[in-house]
Amino acid sequence: MTMTDDKPTIAPAAPEIPEALQALLGQLVGEVGAVFTAPLVVMGDRLGLFRALAGGQPKTSTQLADETGTFERYVREWLSALAAAGYVKHDGGRFWLSPEQAMVFADPDSPAFFLGAFETACTLFADREAMEAAFRSGRGVGWDEHDGMLYCGCARFFRAGYLQHLVAHWLPAVDGAVAALQRGAKVADIGCGYGASTVLMAQAFPNSRFHGFDYHEGSILEARRAADEAGVSDRVTFEVAAATDFPGRGYDLVTTFDALHDMGDPQGAARQVRSALAPDGAWMIVEPVAGDSLEENLNPVGRIYYAASTMLCTPGSVAQKVGLALGAQAGERRLGEVVKPAGFRTFRRAAQTPFNIVLEARP
Repeated sequence: MTMTDDKPTIAPAAPEIPEALQALLGQLVGEVGAVFTAPLVVMGDRLGLFRALAGGQPKTSTQLADETGTFERYVREWLSALAAAGYVKHDGGRFWLSPEQAMVFADPDSPAFFLGAFETACTLFADREAMEAAFRSGRGVGWDEHDGMLYCGCARFFRAGYLQHLVAHWLPAVDGAVAALQRGAKVADIGCGYGASTVLMAQAFPNSRFHGFDYHEGSILEARRAADEAGVSDRVTFEVAAATDFPGRGYDLVTTFDALHDMGDPQGAARQVRSALAPDGAWMIVEPVAGDSLEENLNPVGRIYYAASTMLCTPGSVAQKVGLALGAQAGERRLGEVVKPAGFRTFRRAAQTPFNIVLEARP
């Protein structure tokens, strides 16, 4: 109630917000908070803040700033934001990471390491203007045209899943693959990127020889460095080559990790794989998990993959010859329609995780 000319007046009541709108606004508050926090997470990784908090010993902002050579006032605000997000533990002005938070934010060899996803998300903003122009023109945006942080971010994100599943679950699910690798197999890893998958296989199977191929020269240079650091350069080579014309024949195993849907001509790639395989060889295709209909993919994982596909995968395919643009949620049925006509009599789902499906194709 207010007073006007000594006469009380009643202020108008605030309009009632419909329940559905309240629910949507509540959802958006949380999601905008996540968007605002993403660059802070990336900075925390690059500045060593997460690693310094990972020992479980509570620290003040002053202690953390001293250890990392950073400005205390910024560090204090960063810690407050991360504590509000639930990414950092807090009590009485001291901060630390729980064991679970350390796995996600501070340990690149953890199967739950999630920093790469934040890096990848940040690159989507960096590429916004290029994608707006592409939406208007219909042209593609090649993998090599994106912000440089994308390559490292994707490599770190996918490597966590490969660490957890590749040797322990995915390869054993492909008939005879482990036995062949233990004896000594010839392997081609197509679309190898930074070489995380290739190096992990080489570490696990020293009797085999691995050949990684990717059309992006910058990624191949990083893959060679990774092989050197891992001590597997004696059994791993990396070359710049497209999926439709990579060299070599008689491969016992060909692998493609989270890359078939990115290719402009995946059918041409399938034909090349078929011609390069040994008669009893196998092609292991790891793709983002997806159902065969939009309705099956309307979930949190599908949401991430559709967004990434809009900004990265689909325009990357359109930028190449043919430009089939499968998208990251193509699904097993559509992938089979691409692979089987190349001469593969067997095409089956061998394994699945919350983020990936593993398909086996045989001539």
